[in-house]
Amino acid sequence: MTTPDAALDATDRRLLLALDRDPRATVQRLAQDLSLARGTVQARLERLGGVEALHPHSTRVPLAHLGLPLRAVVTADVDQDEFDRMITEMARIPEVVECLGMSGESDLMIQIAARDADHIYDITQRILRCRGIRRTATSIVLRELLGFRVAHLLSPEGTAPR
Repeated sequence: MTTPDAALDATDRRLLLALDRDPRATVQRLAQDLSLARGTVQARLERLGGVEALHPHSTRVPLAHLGLPLRAVVTADVDQDEFDRMITEMARIPEVVECLGMSGESDLMIQIAARDADHIYDITQRILRCRGIRRTATSIVLRELLGFRVAHLLSPEGTAPR
């Protein structure tokens, strides 16, 4: 598996850009589209950690299509002695779509998806009941200005491909 600091060559970048455009592309299709041997595509994917190492397709599903049009970011301070059990409990809250460990004022940044403001309140109360959560602060996302993106990092010019 490629380490995060390993340099990607032009073929790796072309392959990852193709997968960014069509995450469900088969190895055969990628090989055809990129004019590469099927074995080359398979070997490159394995070296990059395999398809399993890439973000799941579900990250492209708009939360509003799931009946959860509202998003919020919850920051939390955590009792480090309870950290592992707290993460296990947090993973059981289906509306938690992302949880990141942070440095700085808060220990965690938790992104949640909700139906409405009352639902956000309910979710944050469930987060507070997770063992080890000391306090939280919640901010409602008004608009996504730049979504999660990496294609521009793969392009040689450093700009998002069209």
